[in-house]
Amino acid sequence: MKVKKIAVIGAGVSGLGAIKCCLEEGLEPVCFEMSNDIGGLWRYKETPESGRPGIYKTLTCNTSKEMTAFSDYPFPDHYPNYLHNSKMMEYIRMYARHFGLMKHIQFLSRVCSVRKRLDFSSSGQWDVVIETDGKQTSYIFDGIMICSGHYTEKNLPLQDFAGIQKFRGRCLHSWEYKHPDDFVGKRVVVIGIGNSGADVAGEISRVAEQVFLSTRRGTWIWNRVWDNGNPMDVTLFTRYNRIVQKFWPTFLINRWAENKLNAKFNHANYGLQPKHRFLSHQATVGDDLANHIITGRVLIKSNVKEFTDTSAIFEDGTEESVDVVLFATGYKFSFPFLEDDPAILDSQRTMFKFVFPPKLEKPTLAFIGIVQPIGATIPTSEMQSRWVVHIFKGLKKLPSEHDMMADIIRKRKELTKIFLESPRHTCRVPYIDYMDEIASELGVKPNLFSLFFWDAKLAKEVFYGPCTPYQYRLQGPGQWSGARNAILTQRDRILKPLRTRVLTPSGSPSSRLFWVKCISTVICLSVPMLFITQLIHQ
Repeated sequence: MKVKKIAVIGAGVSGLGAIKCCLEEGLEPVCFEMSNDIGGLWRYKETPESGRPGIYKTLTCNTSKEMTAFSDYPFPDHYPNYLHNSKMMEYIRMYARHFGLMKHIQFLSRVCSVRKRLDFSSSGQWDVVIETDGKQTSYIFDGIMICSGHYTEKNLPLQDFAGIQKFRGRCLHSWEYKHPDDFVGKRVVVIGIGNSGADVAGEISRVAEQVFLSTRRGTWIWNRVWDNGNPMDVTLFTRYNRIVQKFWPTFLINRWAENKLNAKFNHANYGLQPKHRFLSHQATVGDDLANHIITGRVLIKSNVKEFTDTSAIFEDGTEESVDVVLFATGYKFSFPFLEDDPAILDSQRTMFKFVFPPKLEKPTLAFIGIVQPIGATIPTSEMQSRWVVHIFKGLKKLPSEHDMMADIIRKRKELTKIFLESPRHTCRVPYIDYMDEIASELGVKPNLFSLFFWDAKLAKEVFYGPCTPYQYRLQGPGQWSGARNAILTQRDRILKPLRTRVLTPSGSPSSRLFWVKCISTVICLSVPMLFITQLIHQ
């Protein structure tokens, strides 16, 4: 039987996972990467490059290492729980070397076009044109896995801000921001209070004269460090908590979360109180934002109404002179290499399970990693790839177009009930629910009922512990012999990087000697008193 050739577009974390999944199932992957290295979003470059993600020098992962890992390759135990981008790159390189992925990547190769072949309805094949060193080459592939991400095309809504054209200061997008050196002594307004906006505003505020953080609707702020100093996602994203959430009314969950976050600092007092409830919109990870606000380095402002040549006028009527406007307004999906065919990608990005275009005659094209989980990206992308290669090989089948569209419509209605209407929420999903959904399609969702019978210790950790990716390697296709041990040792890997100072146990020799002396003294005093008491009574 002929081995199927699969084109993987992009060598970031999603692309690397896709290559490995292809190899596991005996497919022949060829990955095309526009730059000269792997890593995608996580590879820091001092100078931003068009068509590539741009990150700032201090960017740190918002999800902890145990929740972020590839499902059969845990992070080294000494790595910190939340990783700087340089540490993420170390891990990505180790992963690529360990599984021999580099030889399947063609670097400095730009994908010019991806088009259905004339006989697509029967063959399902694609014509792909690649440009390398100015020369274009055509290939034929049996399947396409698009892993190019969604952090390359800036969303820069200049049309929403009157007077921005006459503003004489500097305007830039957070995609271009690298470090705060260029903002020393400046008055800066940051527009947008997502994760990047909060991070960048806080960082710039250390050197700027003043930073104004402008937000239309406010936000809920949560922290990487949760109760007892544990990573936030490790504490919250458990199967036990997910079951509790399903039984609790939404308003009670919102009340609990909002009270929890307000206990750290009152969001209304800090100008951050949103009109929406906690579950309705993505919360912002902002470990230091409250500190920057309380020290006056960051001032929270309402939405910008208009700009003059030297200032910003806000909707509350206040006006502030500013030197720089930094837009932290997110990104747009962009796949310029795809042919203009609504069966592939329509204006609503209609996809079954956020992966397969439902109207294609053959399921031989898949989008990997464009779903936005409330949680880590690597495990969800990897799970998608594991499912996709089984579809490509014919080991699994998709439902009919009618059933796929029904599922898509149902999902949209569910998302509408949960989230505010916003472009960023069209692909937003709860982490455990989505992982279990795709795992069920593939047959790798852990069976808790059977686990409790044959391995109670493991079942307890799977149910009460963090829902780490290793759970999806316990059984079914792609089963990994190290999954059980990875789950049972995950708490050790969480604690190890924290315990870098050896503490004297509370039951130390010096402490025990103190109590021995105290008890001996009591005994020495008690015995003579007891003897004297007996003499008196005689």
